[in-house]
Amino acid sequence: MSDNSNAKCKICRREGEKLHLKGERCASPKCAMIKKAYPPGMHGEKGGRMTEYGRQLRAKQKVKRLYGIRERQFARYYEESARQSGVTGDNLLFLLERRLDNVVHRLGFAPSRRSARQLVSHTAFEVNGKKVNVPSYSVKAGDVIRVRDSKQGNKYFSNLKKSLTNKNLPDWLSLDPKKLEAKIVSLPTKTDIDLSADMQLIVELYSR
Repeated sequence: MSDNSNAKCKICRREGEKLHLKGERCASPKCAMIKKAYPPGMHGEKGGRMTEYGRQLRAKQKVKRLYGIRERQFARYYEESARQSGVTGDNLLFLLERRLDNVVHRLGFAPSRRSARQLVSHTAFEVNGKKVNVPSYSVKAGDVIRVRDSKQGNKYFSNLKKSLTNKNLPDWLSLDPKKLEAKIVSLPTKTDIDLSADMQLIVELYSR
């Protein structure tokens, strides 16, 4: 996936909240949302009334940018979620959460989904004993994700073991920091996902 050329901080400002696209910087005083908590552009501070379509579009853009997905790929996720039984918006969220790059980020192996995507692409992980370098790989319940032996000795992962010890994880994930190994205990549920976006607005947008 090609990288988004827009400044990451401007994306957060446009969506009106921290999307943690730049990892540790987002938790520091340097975060743009602390200095300029309004949309970018010459009219950003003035604000204005948003239409219903605008609300739907902003909801879609927020989720798409949060997970680092391009427009066509996001549309394909929506189409797949609409074909499944159950609530379409929830199905879409579950599909996005099950992406390998998202899981790597959730486990604390990477400070952001963008850096998680790079680690996966550089074959840092294996799933069920097999090397996987596809960030969009969809995990299943029972899958075991592990940092490959050839990568465990490098400085990045050696230093990471200490910070992973106290990592708070959602209930659907478990982690062994010493082995740099994790397991998908179950599929994610709506209560496991801390996301402020209204998924129903996205469904309404694609239903137009």
